[in-house]
Amino acid sequence: MKKKFFALMMAMTMVLSLAACGGETAETTNDDTTSEGTASGTAFKIGTIGPLTGDAAIYGQAVANGAAIAVEEINAAGGDIQFELKSEDDVNDGETSVNAYNTLMDWGMQLLVGPTTTGPSVSVAAKCYEDRTFMLTPSASSTDVTSGKDNVFQVCFTDPNQGTSSADYMAENMADAKIYILYQNDDAYSQGIRDAFVSEAEAKGLTIVDEGTFTKDTATDFSVQLTAAQAAGADTLFLPMYYQPASVILNQANAMGYAPTFFGVDGMDGILTMEGFDASLAEGVMLLTPFSATLEENQSFVQAYQDQFGETPNQFAADAYDAVYILKEALEAAGCTADMSAADICEALVPTMTTLSHDGLTGKGMNWSADGAVSKDPTAFVIQDGVYVLPQ
Repeated sequence: MKKKFFALMMAMTMVLSLAACGGETAETTNDDTTSEGTASGTAFKIGTIGPLTGDAAIYGQAVANGAAIAVEEINAAGGDIQFELKSEDDVNDGETSVNAYNTLMDWGMQLLVGPTTTGPSVSVAAKCYEDRTFMLTPSASSTDVTSGKDNVFQVCFTDPNQGTSSADYMAENMADAKIYILYQNDDAYSQGIRDAFVSEAEAKGLTIVDEGTFTKDTATDFSVQLTAAQAAGADTLFLPMYYQPASVILNQANAMGYAPTFFGVDGMDGILTMEGFDASLAEGVMLLTPFSATLEENQSFVQAYQDQFGETPNQFAADAYDAVYILKEALEAAGCTADMSAADICEALVPTMTTLSHDGLTGKGMNWSADGAVSKDPTAFVIQDGVYVLPQ
């Protein structure tokens, strides 16, 4: 009886898979999202992992959405490369992210676009290296993610790149700035950018008047650090952090009448759409990011994203969109087919990645070194009237 029931369920599953040809999107739940591709056996299975719920959900949802749009476009265009996509929630937690990875592997995942954030990516990268699963994280930027793992690559520029580029921009455009650095010392992302910034700032002769730190548990009150920055005469606050603590800093600085130039990095992308945050407080904020929804060349993607999800895409969505197209290009170059095992696909893609040059939303001529890092340049934007614009 059990065998008959199992056979019936398998038959129903095959029918549903065939009905999903053409890249239509399946139902979405709070736990995961599945976008069906072509019939089982003819589509590569891609997984994404990220915080679909919780404080960092803006990032994870954007990654899942951006990847879904790319999958739908590729499947609709036809061709030998077709995809089936499934997204899992890790609530920005390393252990949960590993569990999500295991769930996707049970599903039959062959390629991973993720995880979204750095901490979970470090944990999952170790599993991918052990299992020989190819991993392309759209947005985790720490070198700890890729270090010692030949099958783990990044779409976003690295933490050192962001720190160095921020200092270089200031040296060229804000040479007289009196800089106060405020960073999260229990977060690899924030610490890594800070370290590279300090090194480059010193080399370029920038003036750092002081710095302050915080932890995840103390990210609700920055009055001490802001008071210290103001007392030190800082006219520029460098904030290598995610948008949640940055939103608190902007609120508290405004309340105390302190209005320096705030200079952030790509983790602050998302602050304009953060629930409960007064976006007017971000007016004049500068940040480095590889993507702006206001640029003409990005409008096709922006319109598709707005039509499907009802909001403007951020850098994380664009990175994930690029990641799927990068995988398509790599699979074509390596001659992979969907009936190959995840491990065989991995071994084919590892040498292929270093031969690619990809033009995407987040960079032109993107290419990768053997250590997994991408070569592309971030761009400085300033927030004006609620949008990113190039500084004048």
